[in-house]
Amino acid sequence: MRAPFGDEEFPAAPYPGARPDVSFAHLDGVGAPLRPDRHSPAGWRVDHTGEDLDEWLAARDAAPMSKRVPVLAYGSNACPSKITWLRESLGLAGPVVVLRARCEGLAAVWAAGLRMVDDQRPATLMAAKDVVEEHAVWMADREQVRVLDACEGRGRRYRLAKVRSGRVVLDDGSVVDRVLAYVAEDRVRQPILVRGKPVRCADMDQAAAQGLVGNRAGSDGLKASTVDGEPSPESWPKRVFVYGTLQPGHEAWHLLEPMVTGRPRRAAIRGTLYDTGMGYPALELAGEDSIPGWVLPIRSPGRALSTLDKYEGPDYRRIRVVLPDGLVCWTYVWTEPTKGMAVLPAGWRASA
Repeated sequence: MRAPFGDEEFPAAPYPGARPDVSFAHLDGVGAPLRPDRHSPAGWRVDHTGEDLDEWLAARDAAPMSKRVPVLAYGSNACPSKITWLRESLGLAGPVVVLRARCEGLAAVWAAGLRMVDDQRPATLMAAKDVVEEHAVWMADREQVRVLDACEGRGRRYRLAKVRSGRVVLDDGSVVDRVLAYVAEDRVRQPILVRGKPVRCADMDQAAAQGLVGNRAGSDGLKASTVDGEPSPESWPKRVFVYGTLQPGHEAWHLLEPMVTGRPRRAAIRGTLYDTGMGYPALELAGEDSIPGWVLPIRSPGRALSTLDKYEGPDYRRIRVVLPDGLVCWTYVWTEPTKGMAVLPAGWRASA
């Protein structure tokens, strides 16, 4: 168990500041370490209290994990003291969830120009074959994304993009495909090349980086598509895991089939499946049974998930779950008591 820590342990200067070697939730100058738990609806627990992270967030009137979007923090935004600066200077509100991430094929490199506010050299993101670095992913709510937009100068200094290059893996083993990231927009934020090569932030500190002399790279090498407007939490992931009446060939498949793009594939998660007595099952993540189902890629996730939310009704809650191979899917878990319900056997099928 890891105890909470204060900002003073992780100063912001010099840029990009110091980072904890743990995933954490930050509020009021204090970081609470998090630990993965796939039996928890949020997928994470606050380490020193054992609370489900969604319960911890709800107690602070904050959005749950399902209402947050993954934004890569490869510069100073993973530093607790910088997060407090965002609160004091730009009005950042509420708990900030920062998840440690292993980034493969991506690198934070020094940019071509210096920041006007303090003459420090900022970081920028670049594709980097065979490079592995540790960074972080903010699970940001809508208002927090707006603050990040202001901080990063979205549309001027950096652009917000879905990055298809590389691979981002969180502490819980989940793969964040097409992670959001602020990537270079203006010339100053393009990578600097010294003797034809970029300079990784991991290989040189700020003091040395300020004296770099080189040329601006023509490209950051990233496969990335610019995000227009406000990113939607429903846009990631673009797939659902179904285990009951929505499975191919089952009672309600006709509702979901028109929204499926690509080939369904079989998969399983851990938990317990109960018989509601009403022709459809109730899923709890507690338990170690293998729950078979299907992974279904969906088009227009916002529209598809809205339809599924209405179908599932108030007895179910939509969350993100992680499959054994790291694939993240939406699924629906039961919210009512299961006392007195029988456990369904493997191979259960909805009645027609």
